[in-house]
This record gives sequence, C-alpha cells and structure tokens, in this order.
Amino acid sequence: MEIFFISFFCIVLAFSLFLLQRNNVKAVQKLPPGPSPLPLIGNIHNLGKHPHKSLANLAHVYGPIMSLRLGRITTIVISSPTAAREVLQKQDLAFSTRTQPDAIRACDHFKSSVTWLPVGNQWRSLRKIMSSYIFTTSKLDASHHLRTNKVQELVGYVSKCSERGEAVDIGCAAFQTALNLLSNTMFSKDIADPYHGNVAREFKDTVWSIMMESGKPNFADYFPILRSIDPQGIKRRTSVHFRKLIKLFDGMVNERLELKKLGDSEDNLSIDVLDELLKLLRTNEIDRRHTNHLFTDLFVAGTETTSSTVEWAMAEVLKKSETVLARAKAELNQVIGKGKIVEEADISKLTYLQCIVKESARLHPPVPFLLPRQVTEDVELMLVNVWSFGRDPALWENPLSFQPERFTDSKVDVYGHDLELIPFGAGRRKCPGLPLAMRMVPIMVGSLINCFDWELEGDIAAGELDMEDKFGITLAKLHPLRALATLVVP
Repeated sequence: MEIFFISFFCIVLAFSLFLLQRNNVKAVQKLPPGPSPLPLIGNIHNLGKHPHKSLANLAHVYGPIMSLRLGRITTIVISSPTAAREVLQKQDLAFSTRTQPDAIRACDHFKSSVTWLPVGNQWRSLRKIMSSYIFTTSKLDASHHLRTNKVQELVGYVSKCSERGEAVDIGCAAFQTALNLLSNTMFSKDIADPYHGNVAREFKDTVWSIMMESGKPNFADYFPILRSIDPQGIKRRTSVHFRKLIKLFDGMVNERLELKKLGDSEDNLSIDVLDELLKLLRTNEIDRRHTNHLFTDLFVAGTETTSSTVEWAMAEVLKKSETVLARAKAELNQVIGKGKIVEEADISKLTYLQCIVKESARLHPPVPFLLPRQVTEDVELMLVNVWSFGRDPALWENPLSFQPERFTDSKVDVYGHDLELIPFGAGRRKCPGLPLAMRMVPIMVGSLINCFDWELEGDIAAGELDMEDKFGITLAKLHPLRALATLVVP
C-alpha cells in the first residue's frame, strides 16, 4: 500500500511539472526575455538576498524589460527610464493597480490602505483626504514652524551628545525627528521624547520590521494556494507589528474624543489633521478603521523613508569630507552663516545642498522597486527597479561615484517628471508625502552639516566607511551611521 501511494504521488508530481512547463513555454512565446525558470520554483532562486542588485545584474544580460517566473506568478521587471515612462506616464491608469503582498493582508491592512488599495472610489476618497488636509502647499506652509522646531530639537539632541562625547546614531536621530514632526502634524504632540530615544527606537524597529517582512521573498505570494498556511510566518509576524501601531493610533483618537467631550479642544486655535478627520468621521465620510490604517500608512512611509534618506546623504557627505562636505559647508557659510540652522526659506538659495539630496536619492532610492503593480491576468506582478536607474552608465557618467555637482546645471528633479530620477515614484501612485519630504530632508541634512563638525566613530577613515545596504520595501543602511559631533560656534 505504501509503494502504491509513493508511486501515485510521483505520477501526480510529474504530471503537474509537465503542465507547469507547458504553461511556461506558452507564456515565454509572448513575454519579454528572461532567465530560464526551474520547474515549480521558477526564478525564485535568482532573487538572492539583495533582489534589487540581482535583478539589475540580470537586466544587463536580458535587457531593460525582463520576465521572470516567481513560483506561479509571472513577473515583469523594468530597469530603464524609457520603459518606465510607458508604464508610469503614458499608460499610468492601465498600470495603476497594486499587487498586494500577503504580508499587507495582515490585520486587513490592504482593505483600507491608500498605499495598497486599487484605484477606485475608496482610494480616491482617501487620497483626496491626504491631498486636501495634509500635503497641500498652503497646509505645509502653515506648519513650517513645526519643522523648524523639530530641527532645533535635533540640533539640541546632537549638541548634548557632543557635550557627553557620545557618538550620534544619525539614522535614529533623524527617525526621531521625522516621527515627532508627523505626530505633531497629526496629533499636536510628540510620540517620542526628543532627548531620550527609547520610544523612537522601538517605533523604528516596528516600522522596519513591517518594511522587512513586506519586502521579503514570500512563498505565499509566489504560490497563492499557500496563503492560508503562511509557511514562513511572515503574515503572522507582520500582524503583531501592525497591531502595535493600530493600537497606538486608536488610543490617540480615543484621547482626542474624550477631550472633545470635556470641551477642552473645541476652542483650539490650531487645528491638526486629527481634528479634520474627526469632522469626516461625524459625517460618515470615513470610519475609525480608515483613520487607523491611514495613520499607519503615513507613519510607516513618512518616518522610514525620510530618516533613511537623511542617513544615506550624511554617509555620502562624510565619506567625501575633503570635497563634498567642505563645499557644502562653504555654501552654507556664505548663504546663511556659519553654525546656523537651515530654514525652509533658505533651501532655494542652497543649490549645492539640493544637489546633495538629489545625488543621494539617485544612488540610494528609499524604495528600490517602488511598489509592485498588477497588470493583467497573464502578467501578475510588475517591478520597476529604480535602484538600477541610478547606476546605469548609459544615463550617468561615473554612476557609482557620489558627485552632487552633476546636478548643478541640470533641471532634473525628483518629482516624477524625469524618469531617470524617480525615488518617490511617478504618476498617480507616486508618494503623496513627497512635498513634505523635500522640505524636511534638506533642512535636516543642511543643519547637521552647518551646525557641527563630524568625525566617524572608531577613527574610521572617511574613505573606508561601509556603505552596504539591507533590503526591505525600503533600502536601509546595513550598519548604522555613527559619528562624533563638535558644535560649530556661529
């Protein structure tokens, strides 16, 4: 009997592999070129630990539009701005639907997330809320004092580290600043103590865990029949992290509702985002589930991408201390004065600082694949590898070298118009928080450069600074940037 079952299993497996191979042959006839898939697993083995690098290398062999088979999922990888223009601009609507990783199904986040919802009435409603109450030019102009205060706190924190002779974890300090900026914009209060980073570190660990789990190769995505099993436990772990954030934001909403019952916040002169959302709750335009998941989207995306961009920019600047850092300090000294905090009004006059931000975004895009898109039933996943755009020698001279001056006389920007530099995406699904990020990153980087002199921890020579990354939905620095700061006296 045992021999019978083994034989039967072998026959079924062989027949399944035959059908799979036949389907693959049919698909190959109408798909772009790509590496030959293995039976059953397809090209999963080609991804490696750093998929953005592995797929960039494969694109050199198979071209800028490449097909892979990830388990049962047919995947197209785009590695050139020309091809991306077709997807993100010319046929933006046709390519606007998101593929929803199984990790994002944790706590039903995909049902209420403006990031992952398909384009439709619910998505338009949530997107309109973000564009009307958070990221309009008038709203951002009105809240510029919050960003100034948070950068002053960042400088104060680094000053205290300097007095104690302690190295600064620049990524963590930038994360705490971004976290408290967002929490003041949303709730008019700090989530983390600006001078004690335990809460910020815990929040950062939670956010990074979501990014890492969501970006990790997941068998439940490649073989949808496995979703109910969750073989790697990715969805279970992501549920824990989502619940932490949702509990926090739900508590913020409850606290504000209690204050309103007591009449303590009705006459506030300052109206924050939560006040605006509570008005929409009363008119049933949204519900509590939407508000909690909207805050989750905003804080997960807004903190990690901002802080990692600041950390990468500072790492590149400190690595070239004799050239880039010296030139940046000279510009800051000339335009705003030595040792002063950078204001938003100064950014337009600090052209080299703007070049530093662009060059960092070119080499280290915060979301290396953007977010995956779903195209048709035949092509179920599309990845746009913007990481490879920034390192393409056909587009950039000396692409692996950090040279901010390449943007000095260039009109290329990061707002989605120039496809060779789209770290925040393009089209209708580009990051809605881009206007805020492009105000916050320059004043943080500029203030850290202008207010302090820097020396890498452990007497590491500038040219020896490790620049390896670790992969998630976002691209973080593998080894945190730690440096000793000396306050510059104006």
